[in-house]
Amino acid sequence: MIGYASRTGTRRNLDALRAAGWRLLVSARGVLRSEGFGYALDNGAWTAHQRGEAFDEDAFVEAVDRLGDGADWIVAPDIVAGGLESLAYSVSWLPRLRGRRVLIAVQDGMTPEDVAPYLSERIGVAIGGSTEWKEAQLVGRVWRASYLHALRVNTARRIRLCHWAGVDSFDGSSASRFVSTLPLLDRARRAPCLPLGVA
Repeated sequence: MIGYASRTGTRRNLDALRAAGWRLLVSARGVLRSEGFGYALDNGAWTAHQRGEAFDEDAFVEAVDRLGDGADWIVAPDIVAGGLESLAYSVSWLPRLRGRRVLIAVQDGMTPEDVAPYLSERIGVAIGGSTEWKEAQLVGRVWRASYLHALRVNTARRIRLCHWAGVDSFDGSSASRFVSTLPLLDRARRAPCLPLGVA
């Protein structure tokens, strides 16, 4: 399972992430640099939501123009906590992102049946939503896609849930901000998948 850390400019943290074999998640609302890592591209909707701002479409388009071709995948624009309205918004961007691997961010209120018509070898799923909903999706192994990613995973417990759910990758900011958490998170990333309830 691949671990993506939120992009940071802190050299010590970058060195530790590189040594552990992690990749970076670059946000369209952040500094548009991959720091020499393999990387994926986030749309910046979560940052805008946290700041109480509107989604910055221009920033996202600029990020895709500058970094899209080298990205492992791109999270299509979404509406945080937007349910099916978010799905419709994400789908409206798919023609503009054609030719790249794109992930649709699923969240509270969406079902696999809602999303299935849009999935393909190039279009996968990023499990987002509220913490409670996301964990329920992971525990229930609800989602199947050509590529499955879990958004905002910052604990060893949630990494174990990602293993259980069969995700291909996850991202988080913990190791970017606090490099001391990296060994624990990386051990969880590398551990074999165990049945739920087993340490």
